[in-house]
Amino acid sequence: MEQAANLLQRAANSNAVINTLLAGIFAVLSVRSVEQQRQIEALEAEKDSLVKANKGLKKTVWDWKQQLFYEAEANPQNAVVPLSTLKVIYGEATPAAPVIAGGAGKGDGKSPASKIMI
Repeated sequence: MEQAANLLQRAANSNAVINTLLAGIFAVLSVRSVEQQRQIEALEAEKDSLVKANKGLKKTVWDWKQQLFYEAEANPQNAVVPLSTLKVIYGEATPAAPVIAGGAGKGDGKSPASKIMI
């Protein structure tokens, strides 16, 4: 037991052992860093691909929206969705305020509580 303690004491004081441990730790950290760099490059490539796909989808949605507006404006009688409704859906117009029956006669100056439906 005493010999093992002496051996450990000499190893702790030996520069060669300390340098070897430090070199091993450096090698492990280097390998980990290389692996992380590969992961970063893969994620950046995936990001670029997703950005391109997202731009394509945005253009497609824009084209569909323009087509809907064109069809609703060109032939209002046969439009699936009226132009005014399309503008409200896409946020280009504010919806008309609904008329509340019996609310105007109270005259208390308070607006009725809005109901949120989900």
